[in-house]
Amino acid sequence: MADFVQKTINKSAVRDLTVPIASVTSFNTLIESVIADNPFGCVDHTGPDGKVIDAVVRNREHYTAKVNFIDEQTGKRLGTVSLQSPSIAAFDANIAEVLANTPLATAMGGEAERNFGGESYYAQLKCHDPTGDDYYVTFTRRTVRISSYQDDAIRDAVETWADAIPALA
Repeated sequence: MADFVQKTINKSAVRDLTVPIASVTSFNTLIESVIADNPFGCVDHTGPDGKVIDAVVRNREHYTAKVNFIDEQTGKRLGTVSLQSPSIAAFDANIAEVLANTPLATAMGGEAERNFGGESYYAQLKCHDPTGDDYYVTFTRRTVRISSYQDDAIRDAVETWADAIPALA
C-alpha cells in the first residue's frame, strides 16, 4: 500500500480589522490599489495556454446588500431582503431596483431602507510570487486573509503593507 507523501506546506493567516471597511467604494478602492500597485512584489507569468497572466488578479468576488422594510408608524423592521451579487455593478443595480420596487414595499408593508451595516463584501486576489508559488489574499469588510502561501516572507510582505493602510488596522 502506498503512503501519501507531503509535497508542500501551505499556510494561512488572518487579520481581524478593528473597524469594518466603511463602504463598497472604499473596499473597491483598496482592491484596485492592490491590483494596480502590486505592493507584494508579485510577477506576471505565463499560463498553460501560453498567455501572460497578470501578477495580481481578482480570483473570486461577491457583494451582499441588505435592505430592511420599516413600518413608518412604529419604526419596527417588518422584513429584510438580502441580495448577493457577483460584481459591484450588479450590487449597485440590485440595491437600486429593490429600493425603487413599490410592489415589494407594499407586500412587505413598509418603507425600504438600505442597511449599510449589514452589507458584506468579499474579494479574493490571486498573487504569483517570484518563487513561482501562487497564493491568495482575501478581503472582506472585517478581515484580510492570506492563504496557500509557503514562505513566511509572503506573510511578512502582506503584513508590512497592511500595517501602512489605516483601514486595515
